[in-house]
Amino acid sequence: MNQTETNLTQEIQHETTLFAEPLFNFHGFTITNSLLCSWLAVFLVVAFSLMARRKIAMIPKGLQNYCEVFLEGAYNLADNVTGSRGKTMKFLPIVLPLFIFILFNNWLGLLPGFGSIGFIAAREGERFFIPLLRGGTADLNTTLALSIMAVVLTHIFGVVMSGAWGHLNRFAGFKFFLELPRKVFKEKNYQALLVNPIQFFVGLIEAVGEVAKVASLSFRLFGNVFAGEVLLASMAAIFAYAVPLPFIFLEIIVGIIQALIFAMLTLVFLSVMSSHHAEEH
Repeated sequence: MNQTETNLTQEIQHETTLFAEPLFNFHGFTITNSLLCSWLAVFLVVAFSLMARRKIAMIPKGLQNYCEVFLEGAYNLADNVTGSRGKTMKFLPIVLPLFIFILFNNWLGLLPGFGSIGFIAAREGERFFIPLLRGGTADLNTTLALSIMAVVLTHIFGVVMSGAWGHLNRFAGFKFFLELPRKVFKEKNYQALLVNPIQFFVGLIEAVGEVAKVASLSFRLFGNVFAGEVLLASMAAIFAYAVPLPFIFLEIIVGIIQALIFAMLTLVFLSVMSSHHAEEH
């Protein structure tokens, strides 16, 4: 290798970025390496579901046994959160696919080739190595989209199961002012002059908490996956053979835990929002 080739090789930078690297544009849409990984996760989930569906029989065997054990465990775990099998039947079709999708994205980023197979691109006068595939949950856009979807679904279920007026009063608290004249003048409950305004402002705090839910869900998942990605890259740079193996097994466990935390928090939010305000108190 001559001096010029050596300089070009040294100029290539490979760093783990906070954002997903764009690969190409498709009809005005930017396709990133994390988005490709998310599509791959969706494809694997659909393929696995179709394969499992073809093998369903009255007498379970093979793969169906494992699927039924997994599903029964998911139902029992969800029952401990919702408190009723009726709510579990409503919420689990949302929460369980969310768990599987996040788990697949967490684990795909650990496979060989993810983050290591790519191409060289120039950006701002410098040459960068851009991987073709990167874990979907290592992109804040993905985790933020999942969090927004989860929180929006909690409000949809809240409106459907508690009514639009009851759900609105969780946050706006108009009923506390509307019922104030009745409590003061008719029931002679003068404590309502102090309690009802406090309850109104508590509702406003809960509204702020809904924004905090989005931030909490998205940053927790993104932070743990991104930190694991940086950790594995650092260990591989130090010694690429045996040293990273314990950390890979650690990230496998972290991937399960983070997917479970995200799914269980979503289930908790769905259960709380679908209950009546009086039941919460």
